[in-house]
Amino acid sequence: MMGRRIARRTEGQPGLRVLEGARVLVTRSPDRAASLVAALRETGAEPLLLPLIDFERARDQHSLEVAFDALGAGAYSWLVISSVTTVQALEELARDRGVTLSQWLPGTVRVATIGPATRHELEARGIPVDLAPARLQSGAGLLDIWPQGHGSVFLPQADIADGRLAEGLESLGASVQAVTAYHTVDYPADPARSFSPDGGAAVVPPRAEVLTPSEAKAELAAGRLHAVVAASPSAAQRIHGGLSPLGDCRFVAIGRSTAAEAERLGLPVAAVAEQPTTSGLVSAVIEALAPGHSASTPPAPENYVKDRP
Repeated sequence: MMGRRIARRTEGQPGLRVLEGARVLVTRSPDRAASLVAALRETGAEPLLLPLIDFERARDQHSLEVAFDALGAGAYSWLVISSVTTVQALEELARDRGVTLSQWLPGTVRVATIGPATRHELEARGIPVDLAPARLQSGAGLLDIWPQGHGSVFLPQADIADGRLAEGLESLGASVQAVTAYHTVDYPADPARSFSPDGGAAVVPPRAEVLTPSEAKAELAAGRLHAVVAASPSAAQRIHGGLSPLGDCRFVAIGRSTAAEAERLGLPVAAVAEQPTTSGLVSAVIEALAPGHSASTPPAPENYVKDRP
């Protein structure tokens, strides 16, 4: 029924409510889901939230602080950031020192990033980005455009980040200091270890119902969910562990690393958002619910690397 409704409304009529009646489960926390919730509502869908993962400060705070102080002293020629959470972790360290991250960075350091959300977060804080992949938003995409040389690189990242980015940079001649900037945990994070607000723009909570895992499981069992969006391999793991089997609910992966993890777990993937943007995610949901579309799991390139927990 859902596919037929989409077919009628999309044929030759762009911009209409192509997902009218679809109920889409977004596995993000409310503070990170506002733009996607709003965009899904514009298509006629009913988004529901199921927060699965959260983030806490690095357990080894000393190693992170030593590297961060070296960054401020000009010890590195490059700072590589591949997630918004890393920006938040570094901004908190700068705030502890009475400055902003922009003020802490020396003029000699160049900044490389992965993903439009991370780049936007940095630029919103007054930090220009010197290098970023235009097409493949992954570690592999960054390695493709990395300049040859023997510069020193500070690489703060998630505790579960793929080590191939650091290895790839070293193979290109860089000296890499990879440090854990934060830990990925089940939602919600321990308030004593979660990141404190940094005084930036206030987050407007999305207008969407927040489900518990048991409520989401009941909705799935009743056939009342049409698609579920997973933004990371760790989200795919938690969906598999807590919600599967998904039945007729279509699994939408953000990025090939998430799709690859779903494949490993035996979760059929209906669509992959190649770009981690709001429009890319909505397009992937529309593709997944298109009439006659069957779920399949696309293979992931072997060199795909992405630090997105």
